[in-house]
Amino acid sequence: MSFDKYKHTPTRRDLLKRSALGLGSLGLMGLLQDDQQLNGAESGLGSPTSLKVKSPHFPGRAKRVIHFFLNGGPSHVDTFDPKPALLKHAGKPLPQTLRTERKTGAAFPSPFEFKRYGESGIEVSELFSRTAAHIDDIAVIRSMHAQVPNHEPSLMLMNCGDSVQSRPSLGSWLMYGLGTENQNLPGFVAMCPGGLPIKDNENWQSAFLPGTFQGTYIDSKHTEFKHLIENIEHPQIKTEHQRNQLDLLEKWNKQHQQTRLDERLNSRIASYELAFRMQRDAKDAFDTSDEPEYIQRMYGSGVHGRQTLIARRLVERGVRYVQLWHGAGQPWDNHDKIEDNHRRLAMEIDQPIAALLTDLKQRGMLDETLILWGGEFGRTPSVELEGGGKSKLGRDHNHYGFTVWMAGGGIKGGTVHGATDELGFRAVEDRTSVHDLHATMLHTLGLDHEKLTYRYGGRDFRLTDVHGRVLTEILA
Repeated sequence: MSFDKYKHTPTRRDLLKRSALGLGSLGLMGLLQDDQQLNGAESGLGSPTSLKVKSPHFPGRAKRVIHFFLNGGPSHVDTFDPKPALLKHAGKPLPQTLRTERKTGAAFPSPFEFKRYGESGIEVSELFSRTAAHIDDIAVIRSMHAQVPNHEPSLMLMNCGDSVQSRPSLGSWLMYGLGTENQNLPGFVAMCPGGLPIKDNENWQSAFLPGTFQGTYIDSKHTEFKHLIENIEHPQIKTEHQRNQLDLLEKWNKQHQQTRLDERLNSRIASYELAFRMQRDAKDAFDTSDEPEYIQRMYGSGVHGRQTLIARRLVERGVRYVQLWHGAGQPWDNHDKIEDNHRRLAMEIDQPIAALLTDLKQRGMLDETLILWGGEFGRTPSVELEGGGKSKLGRDHNHYGFTVWMAGGGIKGGTVHGATDELGFRAVEDRTSVHDLHATMLHTLGLDHEKLTYRYGGRDFRLTDVHGRVLTEILA
């Protein structure tokens, strides 16, 4: 055998491949083709690494998603699921209770007032009074349930569809199934001011899907563009010189790729290209200074107003999925002083959420944008206790029953789906799993959750695993 030393220097792998052991490569190619890694023919959705727009399974009402993630677990009985029965039992043991992660005590009525809003008359807490003005565009799901009362697995379940195994996130599945309309911006963006949430970037991982579909993290606490997106501008090299460097790098990468069967190389090449193109378009998308003053006032001057306005600008420019986290760690995990903490946190996002709903509606974008609000679970209707039995005036984790809501594309507004028991402990009516929620979200985007599959390790995987029911009751 001979090698052109100027084109390729032989490695041990080359020698093995060209020896008798090279027969193993034939078997490997067969396995990879079985996994559809080589032919790119997954589910009729085109190349497995392509970011270009792909046709859905059927016409969907929604084209994009904005997800408000209240990490830590907001209390449903203090926000969108009123429980007047807690007043009757205030300070007394609950007539029916469930095992909690920490020690809890008597019934703890909500310190917040609930009122009816809109023509639908749905009751909402004063914490979200501005959002409640849009209740006739919102479907409230009061019967959610998760699997365990711990943050980490519940975050993975809500974001990736599995509380134990490493699985692709919802945003990554959307990128795989639909692509993105703007090739100069990431199709999947996760903004979390001040740092990362619990489980870090696993929340927006692509797992076994190609790396091109994973989310791009933005620390939205920064206002200067060079800090908002690190290394977006080269301090020394001009754009045309960067283009030449990138072309040369791509040439080398493709030569390297010809001798290997590794889909990650495609993802790496695509990431270099996207990073280069972002230098031109990202600043325009993330810089809100050109927005009219009345729009900026409507969203508010805080970090949540700014990142929510950026979210609107991103989806307006064709970004497929934007996730807005409340902050680093788990800010809504209020085991104590829930009245003070929930009030402070709600004040930070109620105005931006209402502003987004108003803004999208005025621009004619709400019908094509799906909005999701919620956390990884809810909180107990009983008060949490210290070790000595004293009340902490907070609530423990509650995975038995909690609330999320959706609005926009494909959703029937002014509706309530399901219910928890009279105390708010357990979902009892039209119980809704996270798989049901994901199946419904995919449906609004024109994707059949049973057909959106990816072959990996010899089997077909999907976001909803072997579960999931589309909630037709809340579809427009």
